[in-house]
Amino acid sequence: MATPLMPKATAVWLLDNTTLTFKQIADFCELHELEIQAIADGEVAANIVGLDPIKNEQLTKEQIAECEADRKQKLVLQVKEDTPSAAKRTKGARYTPMAKRTNKPDAIAWLIKHHEELSDTQIGKLIGTTKNTIEAIRNKTHKSMVTIKPQNPVTLGLCKEIDLEKMIAIQTAKLAKKAKK
Repeated sequence: MATPLMPKATAVWLLDNTTLTFKQIADFCELHELEIQAIADGEVAANIVGLDPIKNEQLTKEQIAECEADRKQKLVLQVKEDTPSAAKRTKGARYTPMAKRTNKPDAIAWLIKHHEELSDTQIGKLIGTTKNTIEAIRNKTHKSMVTIKPQNPVTLGLCKEIDLEKMIAIQTAKLAKKAKK
């Protein structure tokens, strides 16, 4: 489901200008009901100016009136066809901050040590590095091999634990399939 433009500002406007329930506003803005209550209490979003979803053509007055009358009815975002969609993340290289780039060899060494079942391609995708770097660390010919200390790439912030577990599961399944043949 698509979210409204600036959900907190939209929630502020709906709280100030309608008698909708916290649940209805939370469901529409895709926020937690307690967050809507905190906005109403002035604890959160105190300085946010409300954004009118009617002017933005995200809701109609009639839809709001129907939802005010029937507390179980949900607001539905009106999406125009010419509205651009959010850019999706593409596959390929992702940006690694300068401070974390020096940690890549440590992460590669950790993966080689603890998960030797992972291929160089999988390690490269996970960490965002080249096969040459992985091979140099594997063969202990990397230029900074003396200073490399294996460290978990998740704790270094180079990958997410879900992605690491997914790669391990994929490789384990491949190896199990090979073993059956």
